[in-house]
Amino acid sequence: MSASARRALLADTAIDVLAEHGMRGLTHRAVDRAAGLPPGTTSAYHRTRQSLLTALASRLVERDQAEIQEAGRRAGAPRDAEELVAGLAAFTALRLTGEGRRRSLARYACALESVHHPELREILVPRDNAARRSVEEFLAAQGLEDSRERTITLLTCVDGLVFDRLVHGGTVPVEEVRRLVAAALR
Repeated sequence: MSASARRALLADTAIDVLAEHGMRGLTHRAVDRAAGLPPGTTSAYHRTRQSLLTALASRLVERDQAEIQEAGRRAGAPRDAEELVAGLAAFTALRLTGEGRRRSLARYACALESVHHPELREILVPRDNAARRSVEEFLAAQGLEDSRERTITLLTCVDGLVFDRLVHGGTVPVEEVRRLVAAALR
């Protein structure tokens, strides 16, 4: 296995460890165990916990951005509010189940940690991507002059719904997403 493939494996495993065991459970040994690698492998690639956390956050953003870019390209700009609602509802479902759930849990843990570690904050800053642009283009097509700001507000609200459901369980009803989109359009 190449060094870059090993680094990706370690970062992916660290995401799962963080999601499963929280920030206190994220250790070099725990990543070694979960990856099925000999003890000391993770620390050979990431000498410090901060290095491991930085690699984890970078990989998290890389995977999230690839997924979001692909979803935005596939869907294109929504034709109407119902299509936007459907797209955002599908996105929230993705973030609450399976691998999306694990990455969401890890992302929020890293976001909280970034309060004390500015280098993480820099990695986790929201990025421009095809999905974000499609929402912004839709809102602009509706005649909203502040479509960029409303896009950020709308997506932040959707993110808040995901966070709430991760903490309290359950899914995000489409009706809640519909209300957020309606508010953005108002």
